Amino acid sequence: MQNRILQKVDVSRVKMLREISIETFVHTYAQFNTEEDMQHYIATEFSEEKLLQSITSASSAFYFAMEDNEAIGYIKVNYAPSQTDINDPESLELERIYVSAQHQGERAGQFLLNAACNIALENNFNYLWLGVWDKNTNAQKFYAKNGFVAFGTHDFMLGNDVQRDILLKLKL
Repeated sequence: MQNRILQKVDVSRVKMLREISIETFVHTYAQFNTEEDMQHYIATEFSEEKLLQSITSASSAFYFAMEDNEAIGYIKVNYAPSQTDINDPESLELERIYVSAQHQGERAGQFLLNAACNIALENNFNYLWLGVWDKNTNAQKFYAKNGFVAFGTHDFMLGNDVQRDILLKLKL
């Protein structure tokens, strides 16, 4: 880890956010999904307009993990009522946590997870929660190692494909 810092994403960085969002999403999921479903999701979820809506929302925030002026990963957190599922005002949702392929294995994911925990603690939330794809066993192991426990499931649409997320929470 060089000079790694957490930086809140503002509207001036929407293009950088879009680039890293697409790059990390494609790297993580392209091998498991159709090109059509991937392109549909990218067009709807990673458009500049959609990202700007989230950046400017009072109930969502993006943060970059930055190293030497380069975004190496990011998180998106949601406060109620912008949470994707349970909308509990006592909780913080970690909707996205992604690390660039070239920086995986450098503990950037742990850095970002710790940052999300700190944000939740600073805001006096009781727990942090997230959804993880039921086929992403590496991520599930990472979250289990960090104390997360399953508490439910929800469906996630990727294009026309209904996928299942396991809901995990970490009591703070």
